[in-house]
Amino acid sequence: MSRIRHWLEPRVLGVILAAASALWVFIGVAEEVAEGEARSIDAAILLSLRTADALADPLGPRWLEEFARDVTALGSPGVLAMLVAVVALFLLLSGSRRTSLFLLLATGSGAFAAALLKQGFDRPRPDLVPHATYVVSASFPSAHAMVSAVVYLTLGALVARMVHRRRLKLYVIMVAAGLAGLIGVSRVYLGVHWPTDVLAGWAAGAAWALACWVAAQRGLVDEGAGQ
Repeated sequence: MSRIRHWLEPRVLGVILAAASALWVFIGVAEEVAEGEARSIDAAILLSLRTADALADPLGPRWLEEFARDVTALGSPGVLAMLVAVVALFLLLSGSRRTSLFLLLATGSGAFAAALLKQGFDRPRPDLVPHATYVVSASFPSAHAMVSAVVYLTLGALVARMVHRRRLKLYVIMVAAGLAGLIGVSRVYLGVHWPTDVLAGWAAGAAWALACWVAAQRGLVDEGAGQ
């Protein structure tokens, strides 16, 4: 009976609803992309970020382009892997073994899901403007957007469980979401992703992170990390 009450808690139901909504957004965008109906709006947004006589350069001063590269690096596989490894090792050394394993499984499975989705859709990268950074994989969904959402939102949720004041919890989650948001925007600004790639990545990453949060409520993290 206690388990039933747990699943009926407003915050758990709210997170489940949010995860379902994010998944619904991903499915909707994926259908538009598969049918080719997203091409026009994608192209319009990409071209609006370049001047007509200089498609190789994004709008704005040179420092903004460099800043975008710095931001996009925060969502690169190497940076995310190092961040997760450092935090997981810290949790392990501090005695939070279940939380460490949970972090590795949640983020690792999210990255694997992103790779599978890329292979499944196999959407070409934007060809309207020159790429302002090096890319090798398919375009849909944006792995930078999806995996950064999984990693930063999962880390944010773990940190939020450690603080008690509501404003601090909100601050942590907003910072995590803001980082994932900026990373996704940087991918479009640099011309390496269609906007719908990023939107789908955000939606899929959020759904994954929220699902992991629900799983964490089932005792998959150590008590010390959740109080």
